[in-house]
Amino acid sequence: MKKISLFIALILLFSRPIFAQVGINNDNSAPNSSAMLQIKSTNKGLLPPRMTGAQRDAIVAPAAGLIIWCSNCGVSGELQVYSGIVWKNMTGASPAPFIGQNYQGGIIAYIFQPGDLGFVAGEIHGLITTPSNQTMDAMWGCQGTTIGTSTAIGTGQSNTTAIVTQCTNSFYGTAAEACNDLVINGYSDWYMPSRDELDLLFQNKDAIGGFYTGWLEWYWSSSESDASWAWCQEFTNGDQFSIQKDSFFYKVRAVRTF
Repeated sequence: MKKISLFIALILLFSRPIFAQVGINNDNSAPNSSAMLQIKSTNKGLLPPRMTGAQRDAIVAPAAGLIIWCSNCGVSGELQVYSGIVWKNMTGASPAPFIGQNYQGGIIAYIFQPGDLGFVAGEIHGLITTPSNQTMDAMWGCQGTTIGTSTAIGTGQSNTTAIVTQCTNSFYGTAAEACNDLVINGYSDWYMPSRDELDLLFQNKDAIGGFYTGWLEWYWSSSESDASWAWCQEFTNGDQFSIQKDSFFYKVRAVRTF
């Protein structure tokens, strides 16, 4: 059969009798006798529809066998097929989780990538954040005391433990305590994100949702900049800056690792 465009081939396929075969083959060969539609190429592939996990889940009544590429599922996306009951990846396993998905007590905020502390090759791990803020007016604590925190991805838990251990504020409480004491849907391993983890929440805030959008849209991180100042982030434009640790009116959003 002559080499023809996919568009023309599809027109021919649906306008001819049901038993007709269509081949789109770059060597002008006939389609295999078992195939209604065959595409043969040595330098191009077949590109399925590409969409996010949320867009996939918005498909109304997907047909069994429907195939899509989930662009934000897992570490780098994956091919998925609908079984007629649930979505599966091409090995038959459950589809990889995606940013914005309700998962293990909260909402997936980030999938660890190669080079991140916590990344494990062949496995999927990341950050889950709570559906809403934990507090609107907590101080960081330990004004004038150096705790020894880090700003890196994967260090929020150790930062939070150090703050809770060394800083107390019996009247107001600290932002770290608000996260550390949290229990949601049976999960109690929440912590205050480090500066770089907090920035990941900002980058994915639209998919996550639930962030404060009014005046002073500023969030604490668990990373200090020195003995008297700690890192915050403004969630309108993403600016990161240091604020005195005994300041109030700053929000906090807890995370946990999965």
